[in-house]
Amino acid sequence: MLEIIFLVPFLSGLAVFFLPKTAGRVWMVLTGIIHLLLTARLWINPQAAMFGDYFRVCPEGLLSLSVISLLFLLISIYTTEYLNHSHIRHENIFTGSLLLFLSTMTLVTLSDHIMVMWIAIEATTLTSAPLIFIHGTPRALEATWKYLLICSVGIAMALLGSVLMTLAMDVGHVDIPVSFSALTGVAAQLDPVWLKAAFVFIFVGYGTKMGLAPMHTWLPDAHSEAPSPASAMLSGVLLNCAYLGIFKTNKIMVAAGLGSFSGMILMGFGLMSMLAAATFIIRQTEYKRMLAYSSIENMGIIAFGTGVGGIGAYGAILCLIHHSLIKSSLFLTSGNINAGYNTWLIDRVGNLAGRMPKTCTAFFSGFAALAGFPPFGMFIGELLIIVGVFRAGHYPMAAVFILSLCIIFAGFSNQIIKMSFGDAPENLPNEISEKAITVCPQYALLLTSLVLCVWMPDIFYQTIMDAAKAMGGGF
Repeated sequence: MLEIIFLVPFLSGLAVFFLPKTAGRVWMVLTGIIHLLLTARLWINPQAAMFGDYFRVCPEGLLSLSVISLLFLLISIYTTEYLNHSHIRHENIFTGSLLLFLSTMTLVTLSDHIMVMWIAIEATTLTSAPLIFIHGTPRALEATWKYLLICSVGIAMALLGSVLMTLAMDVGHVDIPVSFSALTGVAAQLDPVWLKAAFVFIFVGYGTKMGLAPMHTWLPDAHSEAPSPASAMLSGVLLNCAYLGIFKTNKIMVAAGLGSFSGMILMGFGLMSMLAAATFIIRQTEYKRMLAYSSIENMGIIAFGTGVGGIGAYGAILCLIHHSLIKSSLFLTSGNINAGYNTWLIDRVGNLAGRMPKTCTAFFSGFAALAGFPPFGMFIGELLIIVGVFRAGHYPMAAVFILSLCIIFAGFSNQIIKMSFGDAPENLPNEISEKAITVCPQYALLLTSLVLCVWMPDIFYQTIMDAAKAMGGGF
């Protein structure tokens, strides 16, 4: 049955709370392997859900689930070594929460019922909060409190939007299950006024969890305070889960003939997020917070491409996949840098290429990939979005989009080059160990992104096309 995919990490997470530390690490990696195998099976032989009205495999959900599963396995492998020097006091809570986090994110990707989706996204907040607070410092407490407060307010608005969706059904005299697939099929019969209101509240609610400006204020603090493996999960996959709620609601809007209404909202907030990220990246002093603001930028890019539609929607899905792979690699690499320099400050890191060559290669390659250098996937995705916005005739928005990309690139590259090739600070250890287990996961993520640019399996390409076509996109 389909539900086994999120039940396995859920039960494993509960078990890890009571296992010895070493056994908990092994159990976490084994669960990651099992989860990836179960996910791969869906591509070969799709499973039916026991509760078909609530769970279903859709193209966008399958893509996100595959990325989540691969990322978790590689992150869990990295975490087994990271825990040796991270000084995390309650390791069982950390590893158990990671597994519960995986379970709730899997639940999001498989949810078809609008209320089950809401419950699943709220559950991701509860399971990820301990990962942010795990160090127990005052800054961690503040970041966790801000994360819970802001995201809970946002999720409450998404709940109101879900209720408004049922009003759109009642006014339109539609009597069907409140599922995304069913609502998309009868979208033309839904009351357009209540449907627009529902989309606005759902967008603001899930957009808060996605990190779109101006609802983004929790994200830099949460990402900078969480341990690097948790930050990789938060940025690489949690933001995608929130986007799924918006994506599926936008499909209903497009099917109802209201795609222009939802599209303009997506484009507007997307550009706002990019401009907000550009403002803060230029003067950023901590490299982990810089990566967090880069996530805000990329969520803006994805929202903007989704709103553009057409070929831009295809580009947005490509950006969604490649951003997850690349940003997770960068957050894991930031953990290595912190272990070698014992600081998050950019000014206290220098000569990374000479002191930690393997880490620097992964870090600089991740920057090049994220900045949109060919042949990485972000270049292809952003190019398709630019082509799409010009085809749609939104020339002023295209200008702002390109300008924001240039500003962010300038600020990002200045800091990365300073860290990689600038002078190293004094009083640092003479030797820094770079174990294979702490660098290979990053290389694997970057290699996956690179391979998907030059070779993509037909079934993977068709799934992306199906997801894009569902909201009026594609070539």
